[in-house]
Amino acid sequence: MTTPSDVRSTTDALSGLLTERRVVDLSLPLDETFPCTWPGHMPYRATVWTWFTARPDDPQPVHPFNGGDYQTRWLVIDEHTGTHLDAPRHFVPPPDSQLEHAGPAGRVGIADLPVLVASGPAAVIDADLPGAQVEPGHSPAITPGHIHQWESDHGRLEGEVVLFRTGWDRHYQPFPAGSAYGSDVLTAGRRPGWPAPTPETIGLLRQRAVTCVGTDGLSVGPAENGAPTHLAGLPHGVVYVEALTGLHRLPARGAWFLFLPIKLVGGTGGPGRAIAILPETPGQETGVTDRSVQP
Repeated sequence: MTTPSDVRSTTDALSGLLTERRVVDLSLPLDETFPCTWPGHMPYRATVWTWFTARPDDPQPVHPFNGGDYQTRWLVIDEHTGTHLDAPRHFVPPPDSQLEHAGPAGRVGIADLPVLVASGPAAVIDADLPGAQVEPGHSPAITPGHIHQWESDHGRLEGEVVLFRTGWDRHYQPFPAGSAYGSDVLTAGRRPGWPAPTPETIGLLRQRAVTCVGTDGLSVGPAENGAPTHLAGLPHGVVYVEALTGLHRLPARGAWFLFLPIKLVGGTGGPGRAIAILPETPGQETGVTDRSVQP
């Protein structure tokens, strides 16, 4: 039986964890002036529904129906907007569809996943790859060799949350500069894309019992064709957290990662909040400049 002492011990431990360690926000801000959504998909919109009083002369007129004693907005938002998690059904068709790659994972949406599916000790792999030579519209490949090199420096992976720090979040800026984040790669074909793991790399991570992979790139899949990389993990119990930011503030090992998506029934993905708890106290200097994105 749980006693009051047990409850106090648990709450004290959790309180100490969050107040005696640095908590870092790894989530992109959502704002209509930023490249929140996949190019060509439904754009993110936040529209006033009611305000404190009538505003009939505004570009967006508001006529409160209940006196207007509060304000609220309604949202138009793609499931894969901002920092988000891919559920298996995002790329896996349902098993009775007779489509290629169909299987049981095609029934698994965001609301069906365990609440802590995207949490655990983090292994941050530097994958900026500045010297990679690829053509516009394609992504530099994060290969098994990059994993082996990281393991030679930091030890073998054993079921951690693997986070690829590509540095792509530096392109998440207000438009027009924000076009470099996605549309210049996918729509205009003017520049190469974000570094992305190959299916073989995901296969190696599965051998290491990794079940959650994150990236600060626009997608875990390469710009030219994201399906093979997604299918290397999603049907096999691996979930992906995409469009993170600020991974440069995390050590290669030692941080605890947590992402909680919205509980959207039937969702192929879901935005949410990503954080990391660092093995240092608040105010302790890390020696790394804060490049976190703010609207």
